[in-house]
Amino acid sequence: MNRIYVGISIDEIVNKYSDMLIRIAFQNLKSIHDAEDIAQSVYIKLIEKDPDFVSEDHLKSWLIRVCINKCKDHFKSSWFKKTCPLDNSIVLFAPEEKEILEEVFQLQREDRNIIYLYYYEGYSIREIASILRKKENTISSKLQRARKKLKVLIQEGRIG
Repeated sequence: MNRIYVGISIDEIVNKYSDMLIRIAFQNLKSIHDAEDIAQSVYIKLIEKDPDFVSEDHLKSWLIRVCINKCKDHFKSSWFKKTCPLDNSIVLFAPEEKEILEEVFQLQREDRNIIYLYYYEGYSIREIASILRKKENTISSKLQRARKKLKVLIQEGRIG
């Protein structure tokens, strides 16, 4: 059952995209354990749905969209509402990443997704709009506001 997606086996997909999916889920959920669970559930959905992709970029954007949607579903779940996290540690990140993550975590979840896709994954505003199924102008406005908020948060963190 080693399905091939646009010339890539499921094992190669897991090796290539797991870090990205865990990072997206982590910056949404603020829990590395939940992020790993979300990434795993994205791969399960990939195998169950068995979609056809026109390119590897299409595959990657599908994985991102499913990951973000699974994070949203996580917050809606009754299990999430009845639990509290044991540890919100960011120990798996490099020291320079930890510093900025604390400020990024103060942004709204959707803003964090846009910042991540734009700066870490290198997507354009048009591509982010397509992935998140929003208008380009909306993404552009949210990105500008998130940058301004992040700038203020970083400046406050270094001053205080």
